[in-house]
Amino acid sequence: MFTQRFSATRLGARLARHLAVHRLDLWGFPYGGELSDAAAAVVAELAANAATHGRVPGRDFELRLATLSYADVDTDAARPATLRIEVADTRTEKRPPSPGALVLPPPDCETGRGLLLVAAFAARWEVVDRMSVGKVVRAELDIPAGRRKRGRPRGAAATPAIPEDADRADRPRLRPRPEQCPESGNT
Repeated sequence: MFTQRFSATRLGARLARHLAVHRLDLWGFPYGGELSDAAAAVVAELAANAATHGRVPGRDFELRLATLSYADVDTDAARPATLRIEVADTRTEKRPPSPGALVLPPPDCETGRGLLLVAAFAARWEVVDRMSVGKVVRAELDIPAGRRKRGRPRGAAATPAIPEDADRADRPRLRPRPEQCPESGNT
C-alpha cells in the first residue's frame, strides 16, 4: 500500500499523479503501460477535484494506492485483481455526484467531464464518508489477466487503456445536462 498527503493545490495534484505513476512502476506496472496510463488519468482527475472542490484552507488531501487480490478474501474468485485508488479530502459538504447520477455537460462547457473520465477508466467507483471529516472518492481499476506486473517492452507501441471493442454495456448511460454550465462544481 502507498499513502501520501499532498497540499490541496494544483502543484499537489500534479505531484500526486507523478508519484502514483512512479509507485506503480516500482510495483512492476511500467510507465506507459495500460494500467499506468489509466491510473494516471484517474489520479489526475481525483487529485484535481480534491485540490479544486474539496479544498479547505490549511488542510491537505491524501492519496492511497493498493493492489487487491480477491481470490484470497472473497468467494468470487473470478473477480480480477484490482488497483484501488483513493483520494480523501476534508470537505464534507461538497460531494461529487454518485456514479449513477453523472450527466454530460453542454458541449460548450469547459468543465464537468472529470468524473466521466474516472467512470470510463474505472471498473467501479464510489464516494464514501471519511472516518473523521470529509469524503473519500474510491476508484478501482481491474488489472488485466496475464498482465499483472508486466508491461510492454521498451520501444513497443502502447496499447490504448480502453480498447475500442471493449464491452461498454456495464458502464452507466449518460444523459445531457439540461442546464447551462455550472459556475462551480465537480469536474
